[in-house]
Amino acid sequence: MNNILVLGGTGFIGAHVCEKLVRQGWNVTVPTRRRSNANHLQHLPSLTVLELDVHNEAALTHATQGQDAVVNLVAILHGTPAAFDKVHVILPQKLARACQAQRVHQLVHISALGANHQRPGTAPSEYLRSKGRGEAVLRTAAAESGMELTVLRPSVVFGPEDQFLNLFARLQKTWPVMPLAGARARFQPVWVEDVATAVVRSLERRVGPGLRSPSVRTLEACGPEVFTLADLVRLAAQLSGVNHGQGRPIVPLPDWLGRLQALLLEWAPGGPLMSRDNLDSMRVDNVATGQVPGLQALGITPSALQPIATDYLTRNQPGQGLLRLRQRLR
Repeated sequence: MNNILVLGGTGFIGAHVCEKLVRQGWNVTVPTRRRSNANHLQHLPSLTVLELDVHNEAALTHATQGQDAVVNLVAILHGTPAAFDKVHVILPQKLARACQAQRVHQLVHISALGANHQRPGTAPSEYLRSKGRGEAVLRTAAAESGMELTVLRPSVVFGPEDQFLNLFARLQKTWPVMPLAGARARFQPVWVEDVATAVVRSLERRVGPGLRSPSVRTLEACGPEVFTLADLVRLAAQLSGVNHGQGRPIVPLPDWLGRLQALLLEWAPGGPLMSRDNLDSMRVDNVATGQVPGLQALGITPSALQPIATDYLTRNQPGQGLLRLRQRLR
């Protein structure tokens, strides 16, 4: 049985990755600052929760001892340039040194669609620029050490616990209209289960002819359909039954007003719903470039959004799921 360290294993994508790895027979170690963050993973056999700060390089290096592979899912969507640099660039630097010191031979890194490791400075947002710099760090380390590196670049990820479709559905349950910045930005949403499967298959090296490099591989993880942001907001409302399935009127905002809205949301308590850096990211379409292989190279047929989103967005509607059962029993 192989050993694997999963950074970010307590998060949305990470929980799905951990479950699949356990099912495939891996011994999984998940580091987290607080053990309580991993309560939802504790039921998984062959999974160990390790309480530590992954930004502590000595602790991280110790955690990689005896590991055959590492998966890095740690990322942030909002923050200052220094915060993006800490998470997306400095942490990969520490991880690369730890893997080299402990002779870890395989690393899977989750980056982002739109990141450019060759010219990271050309990306429109600090999020994408830092993602590109992080990729570059790991590619250099892999070239120097011979470590096998797989970089997955997903579009926006959807699933039952997502903070994307679920967020737009919740907002429209309380807002009479949806003022929307970046309404025409395009996305190619990918199912979280497909991303998790891609991680596992990257480790298993179930690759197709589209992947040429034996040591450093890049894949774009995208679904089969392209939507505008307005399309996705509208669909989230319809599937969650907002306004009897009609949703709320969407009011596209001009750029200047969208940036003002994002600035105000950055100050919102509990973390921003949108930031100016998010808007900068949406200046480029979040869709597959076709210049690198996709999920098909790993034998994965990407799943369509609507059948899956319909399931989880309708669960708590009146007449659906447990609520429907309770009504029948009255």
